[in-house]
Amino acid sequence: MKGQAAAGGKEAPSGKAHDANVDLIAVVVAVTDHAPSVLTVGPANALPSGPFELGHRSLQFGLRTWVEQQTGHQLGYIEQLYTFADRDRIGEERQQRVISISYLALTRAEHAAGSAKRAWRSWYDYFPWEDHRSGAPSLISGILQPRLLAWANGAGQDVERRERLQRAAIAFGFDGRDWNEELVLQRYELLYEAALVEEATRASEQGGSILISGTSMIADHRRILATGIARLRSKIKYRPVVFELMPPVFTLLKLQRTVEALSGRLLHKPNFRRLVEQQDLVEETGETTADTVGRPAKLFRFRHAVLDERVAAGTKLPLSRA
Repeated sequence: MKGQAAAGGKEAPSGKAHDANVDLIAVVVAVTDHAPSVLTVGPANALPSGPFELGHRSLQFGLRTWVEQQTGHQLGYIEQLYTFADRDRIGEERQQRVISISYLALTRAEHAAGSAKRAWRSWYDYFPWEDHRSGAPSLISGILQPRLLAWANGAGQDVERRERLQRAAIAFGFDGRDWNEELVLQRYELLYEAALVEEATRASEQGGSILISGTSMIADHRRILATGIARLRSKIKYRPVVFELMPPVFTLLKLQRTVEALSGRLLHKPNFRRLVEQQDLVEETGETTADTVGRPAKLFRFRHAVLDERVAAGTKLPLSRA
């Protein structure tokens, strides 16, 4: 299931070439009620998408056009994510290969209201093993670990068996290893290879034996979503993109809860606040809010000057190991 990245981050060529169609796909993320949500369309749990057409003056213009037409949502911050071009990625026999250029888009909660055209779904509906804010989900030890170990031990050769066991241990934190929240795509691809997700068994007779929870998506959209989650979890550690998801003013607790929702990990509160303040990421507004338990909390805003001062500014995620 290895994808083909766009070289150097440059935009891919337009139109049809060599019996290939070019599609544009958006992973649109917001955080609502402390849950990271992704924008979907239709009853089949699909990401907003559409073909790149000659009338589109650029890839980004085409993507924004399709998302607005399909969802009524106007995109703000977007960045190119990945280009998917595997021959078997759609899972159907087609005369033309479909190349999908994906983008990650971030929006604020106040812009994330529902409509008849779209739905906002927690990305943990699709990846329930990724949310560790209340500790490791029982799904991992109760279902994933024994099934992955059985799959690994079923390898025909010792070398392959050891390689499978090592990949599973690294991806899911088996054998006392630390959980790495950034390995979202590796975990999904491992489950796909082990035929433990519905997308891997749609064309086989094994589909009825799936015991793993988690909502499937059309074609390979869940894999594309996993790629977007992994990118965002990595990026919030070295770039202040989390503020694209925040309202204009916020409390430090709300900022912390947003970062925790995205990373699926709890943060050490004093360390988090100290690092945010030391990096001059925020500034006080001089106002407070009573929408908290106890005394009124100070309101902050993102200090936009930090983008010019330090290109690599980020939150650095002081993760709690408790």
